[in-house]
Amino acid sequence: MSGLTEFYLKQEDSVKETMLALRDFVLKQDTNITHELKYGMPFFCYKGKMFCYFWTHKLYKQPYIGFVEGKLFEEPFMLQEKRSRMKIFLIDPNVDLPIERIELLVQKALNFYSTI
Repeated sequence: MSGLTEFYLKQEDSVKETMLALRDFVLKQDTNITHELKYGMPFFCYKGKMFCYFWTHKLYKQPYIGFVEGKLFEEPFMLQEKRSRMKIFLIDPNVDLPIERIELLVQKALNFYSTI
């Protein structure tokens, strides 16, 4: 069993379902996106450059999608907290995924990485 598979399997059910749906959604956005385990968490890379990852917020106990260059995003629904470079988008596992917001963020990240 791969480390990525293990990561997802050890999540509680609602978080696991959310992260697996997010994984499928992110991977469908561009054929240049790869999915890897880095630093013990699922990372998504665009042409070899890490652009987003999944984790669970310790305080809010909610999964989130973190964006490596999130500081460039102005969306008020994202959290920067004490990070200098990254911002996160919390996902409530008990409601439908906010696909429009997720797609907006992933596309912004891909647009940035396609220009560097």
